[in-house]
Amino acid sequence: MKRSMAVLWLSALLIFVLSACSSDKSNEQKNESGSSPVSSEKQKENGQDKSAASSGKKTKLTYWTFDRHDVEFIQETVDRYNATNQDNIQVEVKSMAENYAQSVDIAFASEQSPDILRPNQDTMIPFMKKNYLEPLDPYLTDEMKQKFGPTFQDQVNRFDGKIYSLPNFGYTLRLVYNQELFEKAGIEKPPTSLAELVADAKKITDVGKANGQYGFALNFKSPKSALDRSAREILQLSGYDGFGFDERMGKFDFTPYKAVIEAFKQMKDDGSMLPGVESLDIDPLRAQFAEGKIGMYLSYSAEPGVYSSQFPAKIKWAAALAPTITGEIKGASGFANSGQWLAISSQSKHKDEAWKFLSYMYSDETLQAYHEKGLGLSAVPAIAAKAKSPELNGVEGFLISKYDALWPLPPAVTVEGLNYGDAFLKYILSGGNLDEIVNDLNNRYNSALEKAIASGEVKVTPDPDFDPMKLQGTMLAK
Repeated sequence: MKRSMAVLWLSALLIFVLSACSSDKSNEQKNESGSSPVSSEKQKENGQDKSAASSGKKTKLTYWTFDRHDVEFIQETVDRYNATNQDNIQVEVKSMAENYAQSVDIAFASEQSPDILRPNQDTMIPFMKKNYLEPLDPYLTDEMKQKFGPTFQDQVNRFDGKIYSLPNFGYTLRLVYNQELFEKAGIEKPPTSLAELVADAKKITDVGKANGQYGFALNFKSPKSALDRSAREILQLSGYDGFGFDERMGKFDFTPYKAVIEAFKQMKDDGSMLPGVESLDIDPLRAQFAEGKIGMYLSYSAEPGVYSSQFPAKIKWAAALAPTITGEIKGASGFANSGQWLAISSQSKHKDEAWKFLSYMYSDETLQAYHEKGLGLSAVPAIAAKAKSPELNGVEGFLISKYDALWPLPPAVTVEGLNYGDAFLKYILSGGNLDEIVNDLNNRYNSALEKAIASGEVKVTPDPDFDPMKLQGTMLAK
């Protein structure tokens, strides 16, 4: 009953939002594509071609996003576009932080979708399966193909050979550490191996526990999220996929996780983890770190912005590459959430105009400003190479290096039972037989993979020659 009421409430809310702009959408016309790489559709009235640009009538576009951290920048950029474009295009931004995917579903079901969408790694494949997105290939110039070409990835922004979104920014993953606690514990440099990570966490706890300071923490309230920002980076730098997939064999194998999970369990058993990590979310963790209560954790390059404004840090802190299993780097850290930014709705009646707006948003000027304001590290090598470093404390440790790369995306499967995050956290907290847990995960994930392949939902091609070392340096402009 509660779920039904929630759905009804959400539907009513969306109908209200959409009705507010429905009157503006009536009698809209497509304008001729004066500067677009392809010609716009024309509307005819009384036997003559008329465009919005020539008639003075505005073509209104709606742009839906779920992002919150860049709302001010996006609105300022859109306002500038609205005031300066010569095509009589007016763009309205709607930030929908809650229930974004559900709102998009309802909008498409009622054929009232926005013109421009913001997909990400969680929604891109579902949006593609539902045919929500328009291919951008007819619009891409040779210059844009060269500029964005290094970022094209299958099942990320390229599907069946067609491009549906272009990237803007992404996140590097790093070890974040309290320099003051390191000094207090006599630690000279960040750990480079799991053994050093465990030892350093214990040293910090030994000297700080009386003051409520502990060596390590993760946001284990969301186990998979915690591992995807920690174990993932450790494994990828060690030469293994961070999501339990073996690219060479074309199947799941969580065996490499064992070393990382054992290290995490050791820190928990040693008392080196902040008490209560099993119920700790990421923002409370950040608040504790900013107060000087946590020695180390692993996370994304959003942290400099967090400690600049959301939780102003009262400590000296820095970031470094995560440790590897043995201390030897055999791969590269994955550049996260970087494949998509903006896309055009397949239902839009103004696709050419939407592309003109996207061309503005994907211009060097806009992308460079986004990077330099610290809203996200540019995922476009040509932009990252010429952009100035964001003026944020701690950002230098997160900047893209030869050890950051775009990893192949593992197949998305729906697994029965506990996911790997929940299964591994259960072991960290309560113990058990780790070999049996890994075998169980392998069996269940590969069973789900076989079903997904059989149904045609995913395609998997083993790559016996896959070499994580060859990923190094690929994010840097040549």
